[in-house]
Amino acid sequence: MGERERDGRRILMPGVLDEAERAEPPGDPEPGLVPVRDPGDVGDPGTAGRPGSERDEIGGAAQAAPPGVAHSSAVMAIGTVFARLTGFLRTVVIGAALGTALLGDAYQAAEMIPYTVYELLLGGMLASVFVPFLVKRRMRDADGGAATERRLLGVVLVALAVLTVVAVLAADQLISLYAGGYTGRQREVTVLLTRLLLVQIFFIGVSGLASTLLNVRHRFGAPMWAPVVNNLITMGAGLLFLWIAGRGQTTETVTDGRLTLLGLGSAFGTVAQCGVLAWTLRSAGFRWRPRLDLRGAGFGEAARTATWMLLYIVVAQAGVLVTANVATRAGAPGSGLAAYKFALVVFQLPYAIIAVSVITALLPRMSAHVADGRRDLVRDDFSRGLRLACALLVPLWLGMLVFAIPGSVTFFAYGSLTVDGARRIGAILMVFAVMVLPFTLHQLLMRVFYALGDTRTPGLIAVPAGIAQAATALALLRSVPARQVVVGLPVAYGLFYAFGATAAALVLRRRLGGMDGRRIVRALTRLHLAALPALAFAAAAVWAFGHLPGDRLPSLLALLVGGLGGGALYLLTARLMNVPEIGYFTAMASTRLRRS
Repeated sequence: MGERERDGRRILMPGVLDEAERAEPPGDPEPGLVPVRDPGDVGDPGTAGRPGSERDEIGGAAQAAPPGVAHSSAVMAIGTVFARLTGFLRTVVIGAALGTALLGDAYQAAEMIPYTVYELLLGGMLASVFVPFLVKRRMRDADGGAATERRLLGVVLVALAVLTVVAVLAADQLISLYAGGYTGRQREVTVLLTRLLLVQIFFIGVSGLASTLLNVRHRFGAPMWAPVVNNLITMGAGLLFLWIAGRGQTTETVTDGRLTLLGLGSAFGTVAQCGVLAWTLRSAGFRWRPRLDLRGAGFGEAARTATWMLLYIVVAQAGVLVTANVATRAGAPGSGLAAYKFALVVFQLPYAIIAVSVITALLPRMSAHVADGRRDLVRDDFSRGLRLACALLVPLWLGMLVFAIPGSVTFFAYGSLTVDGARRIGAILMVFAVMVLPFTLHQLLMRVFYALGDTRTPGLIAVPAGIAQAATALALLRSVPARQVVVGLPVAYGLFYAFGATAAALVLRRRLGGMDGRRIVRALTRLHLAALPALAFAAAAVWAFGHLPGDRLPSLLALLVGGLGGGALYLLTARLMNVPEIGYFTAMASTRLRRS
């Protein structure tokens, strides 16, 4: 098995496999590492049912898929599906409770601010800077990086406590910054909710750090499952608000007591999520003893990396700031920040369920490859991860384009959210759908830079991309009718990622000796061709059921018939075309079913 000796300890080296191991399917334990193989594993699901000419693309002996990536992604995807499903249901409940008018806009602004402040000042550093840094320390330090982790946790806890207190005190100023268009009672409601939700910053931060420490231990399950607890508690708070206050509440009729109930319920969900992750980290063997001494911890290296990462985060969050202000200043009831945020949640579902699982498994692997000087394996992991993710993302983004409006009516048109409001969400979602692949490509490319220990290039790339996003958003505010502003905002959002992905690919192509571009383009072309019959069938279903009377039932029927039929047609067409990326997943599923 791929391993080496360091300080008397045997270290499993992700991706360093001999030919016998390359022919084995993924095992169950320790996602992201070379797994301990199950004696019952026979054959490679990545090669089953595919002609030899395609064998080296996904799982064959010539260029075999590292077992950890696809299997780790599958394991994490299960948890992510539940987390994102409950997150979606949480969004539906909040929409039913508050609608998309002024009260809904106020809640969305208040909920956005703590996450934005946290991401700006700390959150982006954890995933992009400290995962590669901690992987290196665990490989190089005699204590496996334990002292470095304790120091990091001590410093972060102090920083989070200070940040939370300052943010709560500055709630009014933050509302002026992010939602300057709010006045009167809407501003009062937003400030109250913001003060309650800003308390989350501390617990969001602890959750993020705990997830980071679990990821470097290749314990990916808990970070994917813990948000389920948060979502369920917030859903409970939203349903309780709806039961007490009733539908159709406005900023003028809602009481501070009812808003406090909703805000504290949301905050308590974050506390519970933090508790789950902290307990899981302890069960993984982490024992924290307070240490604030930084000498010898190697944080100087991380700080230099973080300087450029901070530039990237500032530019990205400036885009969030501009988007929020454009949405709140457009002044179109029912077509403001709430409708935009609801569509954004749905847009991120495919990426969050599929690509995040791939990314989380790939970053520690690619970091280890860089430490070993194997940039060719970094390129191979990126290409394979992107192609496997796109095998599922291609039909999903096309399906999102077709089902955006009937799907929004089916899931959102309840309580305080009207059918017209749901259709507005669907119109925004249709524009978002086009951005799924550029968004995913950008995120994967950024992880390659992070694995290389380079945050300078992403920071520099972000500047012109952010300018393009901000300029487009401001141009929309000045040039289109108020009700159409938020429909165009996904274009500005997507420009940041499309521009950034193009520039990143050009840079990495030189550094990695190519990006496996021909194979990626060929795979994307075949996947889209395989999806065309399914797309036609889904569009026909939406058109046919759209002529029936009513709103929710025809929309639901269009989703069921078009979605199930289109999905089956996509799988059939892909198999007939011998698309290897689909062959991997179907063969892996067949292997698991035979075992069960």
